[in-house]
Amino acid sequence: MKKDSEKIEVLEKIANGITWWIGSIPSLIVHTLFFTISFLLPLLHIVEFDKMLLILTTVVSLEAIYLAIFIQMSVNKSHEKIEDIQEDIEEISEDIEDIQEDIEEISEDIEEISEDIEEINEDIEDIQEDIEEINEEEEEEERSERAKNVMLKSNVSSNKNEIKALKDIIAQLKDEIDQLKKE
Repeated sequence: MKKDSEKIEVLEKIANGITWWIGSIPSLIVHTLFFTISFLLPLLHIVEFDKMLLILTTVVSLEAIYLAIFIQMSVNKSHEKIEDIQEDIEEISEDIEDIQEDIEEISEDIEEISEDIEEINEDIEDIQEDIEEINEEEEEEERSERAKNVMLKSNVSSNKNEIKALKDIIAQLKDEIDQLKKE
């Protein structure tokens, strides 16, 4: 397997090299020289014109066949690369669609979070109002309790005075009872 794939790789490199060389300036110069020499040979009476045309036609035909094969190999290879690129583009498109869906979901989540934050802010405002009301109520309760305490204190001091007065009266009554007992 490895030997076959290595051979194919070597042949592909040779084919790529030949295809590259055929499309280059040195190839144009070599072909021009070759055709010029081919037509000069019958003029110089080195080869007969018919034989030169036969050989030239055969060489050019073989070269055209091989060039067609090499060019088709290049086209096939380019086509494979294009297919690979198309597959990559499709995968990238799918990834982009997935990313767009994720972005939409994140946007929805952000909207929900924003709504939650607004609700929390409203709740905080309500709580602050409740705290202010409680503070006001506590202040009122504290005032009324202070007033009750003041009243109780004043009642206690007046009760103390009354109790003291009653004690004095009881003490007097005891003294009078004691005097009456002695008499």
